[in-house]
Amino acid sequence: MTGQAITGAVSGNSVAGTLAGKLVVLVGGSGFVGTHLAQELLARGARLRVACRNPKRAFRIKPLGNLGEVQFASLDVTRPETLERALAGADAVVNLVGAFAGDLDAVMGRGAGNVATAAKAAGTAALVHVSAIGANAEGDTAYARAKAAGEAAVLAAFPAATVLRPSVLFSSDDKFVNLFAGLIATLPVIPVFAPEARFQPLFVDDLAAGIANALENPAAYGGKTYELGGPEAISVLELNQRIAAAQGRKPVFAPLPDALSGMIAGLTGWLPGAPLTSQQWKLLKAGNVASGTLPGIADLGVSARPLGLFLDRWMVRYRKHGRFGTKAAA
Repeated sequence: MTGQAITGAVSGNSVAGTLAGKLVVLVGGSGFVGTHLAQELLARGARLRVACRNPKRAFRIKPLGNLGEVQFASLDVTRPETLERALAGADAVVNLVGAFAGDLDAVMGRGAGNVATAAKAAGTAALVHVSAIGANAEGDTAYARAKAAGEAAVLAAFPAATVLRPSVLFSSDDKFVNLFAGLIATLPVIPVFAPEARFQPLFVDDLAAGIANALENPAAYGGKTYELGGPEAISVLELNQRIAAAQGRKPVFAPLPDALSGMIAGLTGWLPGAPLTSQQWKLLKAGNVASGTLPGIADLGVSARPLGLFLDRWMVRYRKHGRFGTKAAA
């Protein structure tokens, strides 16, 4: 039933049954986070409606559920009338919409507010809005400002929403660790942009568990903002070095001065396949570490797992001769 309370004990990294039979709408659920979150929610008994501009991109989620557990809807967060249809009957909503190009405020600012307004009108019991560490109304990138505007708009329309600010996310299928891994496996000399910038990489499945916990118990987690970092902070250079060691490779790393990195991003960022746009360079340089002033992943009942727990296994495919190559030292 729409608006029915979703409550229960915090489940941490385990699965629970308090979402059993509930309809959870994943707005922007066709992407990387949406696929991992879908698995977590289905394991807890939820029914899913994956809503995005192009539902065909989400069809790979269909086999993750049983008959009738996954459905799809088309929406555009900049068009409120499409949200009303997509969120009808929802017990819970997760907003995963994000972008690095285009009108960022329309999508992540005003668009996020549209999602919250529609969720409130639908009588939704729980709303989780996924933002990002670094959201800042006074930030020097349109991305940071749009993320901050989205948080404000969400809480204005749905004060009991849970706002999550994750750091960089990693997984075997991510586009962060694998970007560096592909370069290290290909090039003998690796230019390193913003070598001293620090991150707290968070396992995407731990984020999914945190989202699910917030949906299960909005009375405990609603109306709060969380910064979600992993258990360790590492620099970009250290990340590259650890990936190389896991591959059993010894490339030459060439840390680039910030002035040169910024110039390269500015001159080449507009090209298709460019490693960094100017905006991404600014975000990279700023780093992505939790401030420590807000509750974190542990406060959501999740024990975050470090990158080192997985890296050796995930880098097997990048080693020379793959599984039959030299195994990296532990």
